Amino acid sequence: MENRVLVVLPHPDDEAFGASGTLAKLVDQGATVTYACLTLGEMGRNMGIPPFASRVTLPSIRKKELEESCRAIGIQDLRMLGFHDKMVEFEEHEVLDGAISALLEELNPSLVITFYPGYSVHPDHDATGAAVIRTIQNLPVEKRPLVHCIAFSHECEKFIGEPDVLNDVSGYLKQKMASIQAHRSQFQAAELVGSKKLSPEQIRNRFGTEKFWTYPFA
Repeated sequence: MENRVLVVLPHPDDEAFGASGTLAKLVDQGATVTYACLTLGEMGRNMGIPPFASRVTLPSIRKKELEESCRAIGIQDLRMLGFHDKMVEFEEHEVLDGAISALLEELNPSLVITFYPGYSVHPDHDATGAAVIRTIQNLPVEKRPLVHCIAFSHECEKFIGEPDVLNDVSGYLKQKMASIQAHRSQFQAAELVGSKKLSPEQIRNRFGTEKFWTYPFA
């Protein structure tokens, strides 16, 4: 069992859809989970349905939504690293990798969860995953944690194969749905969950399994 887990993702709500059930399960099993969120998603286009945020208020709203999501999952250690939304790919590697390296040194995780670089749609996603992989690749082999990656680009399985980690999170759907719904300013919650109440079977079929790829370090 993993006893210390580090999650490195760029935006509030990235954890909700791809990993919240897995993280709730790990917390329940006794793992300490640290979530390092690089930005506050302050450049997001979505302001709620109907809109209730503005460009000025969105960062503080998304910060509160992220904190609410983490409470729903059971994450007690949330780090907000202060990088700029939609600018992660342009950050100097020394600065970005240095922040991740400091977390690895402090926490010594046995498992890291991030995005699969090149297969995660958004430039911030890919840049975050690439920074995590670069940083861990520079560690001695015996000190490298296991890395589970989230991927969802079109036909990603054609290029990286099928996911080798399929987590049944059906016992943690209450936490997962609460995490998703915490991010109420973002359209994805309404789009994926829908305006109508989903049945337990629909929730289980849609959200009951989370998939990851173990990163194959050379």
